[in-house]
Amino acid sequence: MEKPVAILDPQWRRIDELFTREDFQKLGEVCELVWGRDGHMPISMFDENIGRARFYLAANPLIDSSRVAAAHKLQAIIELYGAFPDTVDYSACFSRGIEVLSTGPGMRNSVAEMAIAMALAGARGLVQEHENFRRGTENWFSDNDATDFSLYGADVGFVGFGQIARECTRLLAPFAPNVTAYDPWVDPELAKDYGVRLVSLDEVARTSRCLFVTAAPTRSNRGMLDATTIEKLPHRALVVVVSRAHVVDSAALLDAVRAGKVRAAIDVHPVEPPLLDDPVRTLPDVILSPHRAAAVEHGRQLMGHLIVEDIGRMMEGLPPANLARARAETIHELAGVQHSKKLEDMCEVRS
Repeated sequence: MEKPVAILDPQWRRIDELFTREDFQKLGEVCELVWGRDGHMPISMFDENIGRARFYLAANPLIDSSRVAAAHKLQAIIELYGAFPDTVDYSACFSRGIEVLSTGPGMRNSVAEMAIAMALAGARGLVQEHENFRRGTENWFSDNDATDFSLYGADVGFVGFGQIARECTRLLAPFAPNVTAYDPWVDPELAKDYGVRLVSLDEVARTSRCLFVTAAPTRSNRGMLDATTIEKLPHRALVVVVSRAHVVDSAALLDAVRAGKVRAAIDVHPVEPPLLDDPVRTLPDVILSPHRAAAVEHGRQLMGHLIVEDIGRMMEGLPPANLARARAETIHELAGVQHSKKLEDMCEVRS
């Protein structure tokens, strides 16, 4: 039986970043791979093969209406960046029944792990006491009750209840927190399955001792966590930002930190990297991370596993069930919002 053709152009990502050895071998067993190596595939090779490809996998897939028309056998486009790009003609794909899939769910484990680590470090004052210890001003046996708190039974909130927030909720379960979330895109019954109550943004802000910002950026939610909303947070609440800075009015958040209103743990920043003289680098009551929530050995290989699982499903005539599916009614809100050429360039030269 002839294997379906899969064009695999990782571009600035690496094969071993995306796939375990076993998953990549499995992909090669079920598909005839075109390119399927590190680096950028020559455009001529793409043009030669798009007409016979059933699957097209790329960090930045370039598919306009003319290429959709030439892709006679194409069943699915799978982006490898982690978010829906604006380089795909979605209307042309939808009219042909071509799935456009995002590997964003493949980052949920590593990002959620980092989010919980940042929350624990912030809640228990670990970074602050580490710095105090180096200066000889550590607080022996102190509860630090003006700042520190336990996650056991804590009021925890999420702005956005997608894949990362759901995995965070699963990891938090042993602490038995009271969890609320704001997400107008999520079915309340799904949230209920996780023991989470969906509420307004106002309520999740007012009630959260620890607030995770995990919403996917959209065209409508830029700066959604603004100064007015931040002001409603409980005194000395901890804000953990791990999705995109797009969702947060970063200036307002840092003003609230300076004023002693809140504390923050931030993995994603409005400008990456911040300038060396950016005041955020020396601001107290902030834990800083250089956009590393998904950056750990094997941390993105779930992406490859989900790809293999969904390609297997589609080859059996079933719909994909693991990757995020572009939908006509919402893709205009998502496409291209997260993409950053500067971020791609930084990833390409990382050590």
